[in-house]
Order: sequence, then structure tokens, then C-alpha cells
Amino acid sequence: MEIVYVYVKRRSEFGKQCNFSDRQAELSIDIPPNPELNEQFIVRDPVDRGIQCSYDMSEHEVNTERFEMETRGINHLEGGWPKDVNPLELEQTIRFRKKVEKDENYINAILQLGYVMEHCIKQNNAIDIYGEYFEEEDAVEVSDEILSAKTINVFRDPHEIKRTASHLSWHPDANRKLAVSYCCLDFQRADANMSYDSFIWDLENPNKPDITLKPSSPLVTLEYNPKDAHVLIGGCYNGQIACWDTRKGSLVAELSTIEFSHRDPVFGALWLQSKTGTECFSASTDGQVMWWDIRKINEPTEILIMDISRKGILENALGAITLEFEATMPTKFMVGTEQGTVISCNRKAKTAAEKIVCTFSGHHGPIYALQRNPFYPKNFLTVGDWTARIWSEESRESCIMWTKYHMAYLTDGAWSPQRPAVFFTTKMDGTLDIWDFVFKQSDPALSLKVCDESLSCLKVQDNGCFLACGSRLGTATLLEVSEGLCTLQRNEKNTMSSIFERETRREKILEARHREMRLKEKGKSEVKDEEGDEVKVNWPELLAQTETEYFDVINHEIKRKEAALRKSEAKCNGNLVIVFCKKFLMRKSTLVFVLRQGASWGRNNSLITLVGVECGTE
Repeated sequence: MEIVYVYVKRRSEFGKQCNFSDRQAELSIDIPPNPELNEQFIVRDPVDRGIQCSYDMSEHEVNTERFEMETRGINHLEGGWPKDVNPLELEQTIRFRKKVEKDENYINAILQLGYVMEHCIKQNNAIDIYGEYFEEEDAVEVSDEILSAKTINVFRDPHEIKRTASHLSWHPDANRKLAVSYCCLDFQRADANMSYDSFIWDLENPNKPDITLKPSSPLVTLEYNPKDAHVLIGGCYNGQIACWDTRKGSLVAELSTIEFSHRDPVFGALWLQSKTGTECFSASTDGQVMWWDIRKINEPTEILIMDISRKGILENALGAITLEFEATMPTKFMVGTEQGTVISCNRKAKTAAEKIVCTFSGHHGPIYALQRNPFYPKNFLTVGDWTARIWSEESRESCIMWTKYHMAYLTDGAWSPQRPAVFFTTKMDGTLDIWDFVFKQSDPALSLKVCDESLSCLKVQDNGCFLACGSRLGTATLLEVSEGLCTLQRNEKNTMSSIFERETRREKILEARHREMRLKEKGKSEVKDEEGDEVKVNWPELLAQTETEYFDVINHEIKRKEAALRKSEAKCNGNLVIVFCKKFLMRKSTLVFVLRQGASWGRNNSLITLVGVECGTE
């Protein structure tokens, strides 16, 4: 791609020079007073005038010496040491200091500076420049500012068939423009007459787009080049990577070939921190992360497959939804997947398996937002399902902080670039939530209903005062938050640092405890397995013992019943046999069998047979 730089020369730097000179005053016009206007003049009566009721305080003045101040630049080295002296070596610094103290010029300079310093100290002691003149008055209590946000502008999709505003990007130069990509993300539900255009809006003119971008396929994501504000990169719905140069018009300047592009829509595309400013990388739900150079964008320079088993199999790869890249850590990047897992990667690793460093699992659905804290890069924010979670790289098993589960699905989120404790989230019910963890952690500090339809994306300006929200019907709303949400509070950095460290330490303790419990359970299962192995070894002996005990129980029961039968025979007198039946006993009755003349009875196994009897109950 051809890189063009336009040199701009101001109007005051060329043309004929203007020469100014002094001259006498001239009367251009003389307007005499009009008597008719004087008659229309109305005198105000009565007249209200405010006066000051406080005491008059005298002003104190003291004549002091005046010094002329001048600012100069100096080339300062570490401690002002010479090149031949190493400031880290204690012996060399002591030797050099003793050598300088013996110099006569050093002693004279100290004496001269000491006199001037003594004079200034005495002068400051004689004059109290911090005198309080109103100590007796009570201090005025300043009320806390009410957090608020207001709508500045609304940028609507000019086409009749509305599309979702899928991504937003601020102009890197003073944030004067906003790039919005439009795409229908409902699979196979897009209208045949739906436009593919995306727009760049001027913040001062919401009625008409400033620039129209015409891709070959709808844009899912769109990002400005931070080094060249005229260049943008976009990820298409068909998997291609497109590049625009606004100085060349609305058509695509560079486009990747479809054979070497992604197989699914490109949901993430970011610029890399490089010397040329032409390198970027992209991610898609096909499970691949590709690196590109827009000067030769036909095919990617590198491909990484998001297979957490580290085997590099594309069929097992997790679909990528979001990308995160921090310029201060150029070798690291993070990928949010549609399975709810965050994958931390190292680009400079030697093998593809080593490039996937670790994973963070905690969401029940796709991760729609992933961003590191601008003040503490080790902590990052993820937004997915019904919650937003804050993670630490030192705790991999679980997040350190999280929001409550909302009734509506969360769609996007971002940190405030000015305050480390503030972040923003959008929901499907059209609500924007602003969280301030220093103020409150259980609920958002401010909830604002932006529109009636679902919010799809969010982008915060660099100054933290303005943010833009995109909706499902293609409306981009520009909001301005109150000063309290974009101004760094006193001791806020130290407070958030202590909160992050405390929560990280707590999660480490819980992880160690869970790990110990798992080891105990594993040890118990191993003991059970060993016992099971011993049973299997002694199985024939145990089986023989069980058979012996079983037959002993049967023989004992047979002998017991025979003894009971003989006892009943001895009691029988040939006239009456009383048998207690379990069924009848439950009814609290007795079954009576009366033996008639010539009746007989016998025993078959455990059953008693009665022949020729009359049965009754009592």
C-alpha cells in the first residue's frame, strides 16, 4: 500500500507581508444624541443594590527585593557525576566527593550561596505568606456532585433498512470524528436490499455522514490507525480484511484474498505497535488469529490456531470474538472466545503450542468485551452473559471481582481512560451502566436508559468525558458524563491498587484451599482403589467364605423351623390347633383351625397343610 503524507503550510507563512505603522486618529462617523430617545428613558424607582456586610480588612504590603526569574534547560545526568565515575560504586563516589570538597571554587560557591539562602530564609520567617484572615469563620461544606450523563448527539443510519451498529472507533487526532461499522449479525436473515455501507461521522454534523466507506461485504469491525488518521482497517462478514485511505476516496484501497482470509466473520481487528504503523492482526469465530501487513495484505504473515489443547487442530479451535492488545506489552495479547474462555498468548514464543500461555474460564457464554485496565495492565475486564468480571493474571482459576447477575444480557464494556475504578457496560434492554468501585461495588453508580432497543457496542473517548453507544437499529448516541466520572479522584490509584492486591491475595488463598481439598479427595480415591485391588486379589477366598456362611444360615433356619414344628406337635391334643397368621395379626385377630374327626395334617418344607378343618377367627 502506498503511504502518502501531506505537508500543510499555513496561510500566514506565505504571501505579501502586512506592514503596520502609526498614524493620527481619524473620525469615521459622528452620531449626535437623539432627544426623542431621552424622552423614552424610564427611571427605576426603587433601586436595589447589594452591599457587603463583612468587616473591612486592611491590606498589608512589604517591600522586598525583586529577582528576575529565567527558565533554562540543562542536560542532567544521573546525579551530575562525570563519565569516569560510576554512581553505583560507593567508593568512587566518596573519593570524587572528597576531591570536590577540597577545591577552592567549591568552598567559595558554598559561601556565596549560603549567604543568599540565609537571606531568603530570614525574609520568609519575617513575612507570613500563608496567613489566614478568616480563621474564625466556619468552613463551607462542599456537597458531593450528583453523577449524571447527558445526550449530546444522535447519529442515525440514513438507509431505510436498518442495520446493527456493530463497532465504533474514535478519530485518533483530537477525536473529532467517529467511525461506525454497520452489519446485520443475524445469520441468513439479512435483507437482499440491505446496504453494505459504513460511515464516518463528524461530531458537529449528525445529519449527514462525513465519509461513506463502501466494502465488498458488510463490516463487522472498523478501527482507525493510531499513527495515520487517514487509514482504517475493517473486518468483513465474509472473513476478508479491508483497508481504506480516506484521501483516496470511499472505495477499498487494499483487500485480502478470500483464499487466505478467515472462514467466518471477523469480529476483532486491532493495530499493532510497530515502527512502520502498518501491522495489524484479526480474529474470527473460525478459531484463527492472523497477522497482516497492509503494504502486502494479500495473505497473512502469521497464523495462530486457538486450540487450547495445544495440538494446533482447527476442528478443536475455539471461536474468537474479541481481541485485546496493550502497547506497553507488545509480545502479549489476549483473545475472548464464544465459549466463555479468555486465552492469553505470547506471540514471540518459538512453537505454536508455547504461544498459548494460559486460559481463564468463568463466563457461561461468548465474551463480548475484553480490555486491560489502563493503569494496572495485569488486571483486565471481561463482559459476557449476565455479568462483568475483573481478572488478575496472577489468579487463573477464578476472577477477583464481579458484578451481580443482571436480568438483561450484557453486550459490551470498557474501562475509563482517566479513572482506574470506573468502567462502563451496555445491556440488551438499552441501558448504560456506569460502575465506580471506589464508590459502590454492589450496584452501578449510574444507570441511564439510552434507547428502547438493544445496545450493541460501546467506545469511550481518550479524555473519558465522552462515550458513544451503538444500538441494534444502527443509532450511535454520543453521551457526556459528569466531571466526577472523568476526573481522577484523590488517592484513587492507591485505593484501587490496594483493592486489586487484596482481592488477588484472597483468591490465591481460596485457590490453595481448593487445591488442598482436591488433593485430599484424590488421596482418598487412591486409597479406595488400592483397597479395591486387594479385594480383587482375595476374591476366590472371599467367595468361598460367603458360600459357607450362606449355607450355614439356611441350615440353621431349617433346624429352627423343624424344632418349632416338633414343639407344635407336642402341644396339639388332636382337637384344636391355633395358628397365628401374620396377615391376621395385623388385624388384631386369631385364626383358629378346628380339627374334625379323621382330619389329618402334614408338613411340606416350610408350609403346613391342613386337611378337613373348619376355619374361623376370634
